[in-house]
Amino acid sequence: MAQLFTRLLLATEGSEFDTGAEKMAFALAQRCQLPLATVLPLLSNPEYEALAPQLAARAEQEAALKIARLRQQANAAQVDIALRVRRGEEPYLEIVEEARANQSEMIVIRRRGKRGLLANLLVGEMVSKVVAHAPCHVLIVPPDARMWSKRVLVAADSTEDGRPLVAIAAGVAAQCGLPLHVVSVVAAEGQRAQAQTFVTQLLEQAQYAGVSAQGEVRIGKPFTEILASRETSDSDLIVIGSRSDSRIGRALVGGVAQKVMGLSEHPVMVLHF
Repeated sequence: MAQLFTRLLLATEGSEFDTGAEKMAFALAQRCQLPLATVLPLLSNPEYEALAPQLAARAEQEAALKIARLRQQANAAQVDIALRVRRGEEPYLEIVEEARANQSEMIVIRRRGKRGLLANLLVGEMVSKVVAHAPCHVLIVPPDARMWSKRVLVAADSTEDGRPLVAIAAGVAAQCGLPLHVVSVVAAEGQRAQAQTFVTQLLEQAQYAGVSAQGEVRIGKPFTEILASRETSDSDLIVIGSRSDSRIGRALVGGVAQKVMGLSEHPVMVLHF
């Protein structure tokens, strides 16, 4: 099977929170024998730096140390790395523009810290903006997360939008030799039968592709049930979708995706369509 993602972009600021994303990106590049594009966004304000050049010099020194560390990691993992520093007043824009310039298929980026109730704060404003504006799929990685090795969970609405979502999730599962778990969450019991019919069709779609797949329909709050399904299915990768809105020219990251990203202790892959 051809690789699903052949153009990866690691976005890192070299902080303690970026450790998980860096390890994940190197592991993916090593496993798939792919080069790894890497962008280090630096907050830059020309007017302020003109008044305080010592701060700009210190930032450059710190960036040089981070670059050296990333190159050492790449050498240790035997991964070819193409590293670029981008300066700007909005770091998320530099990441998005680098992904667009590289025609990246997936951005690998951090999540701030341990899971908790403050999901929005844990994801972080910069990362949330990257997910919302990215021209490609995004993998959000908690600091302590590891490469998935158990099961892939895909949360799909019982609409036609669920089909491409499950197709990609099944492809990820197939490449890793893992089973797939499909969950669809509805608001009321009266919606269960229709959702179950659709889940059955999605399972047949995955199984036709040679992937061992199971599924379920849950009733309740979507983010709560998605996370509960991850726990009961013992999945260690969550795949969810984010729809684009042509009226405003960007992707929408709603409350469900935001909470799943912020509360999951495992990597979350957000697919853009």
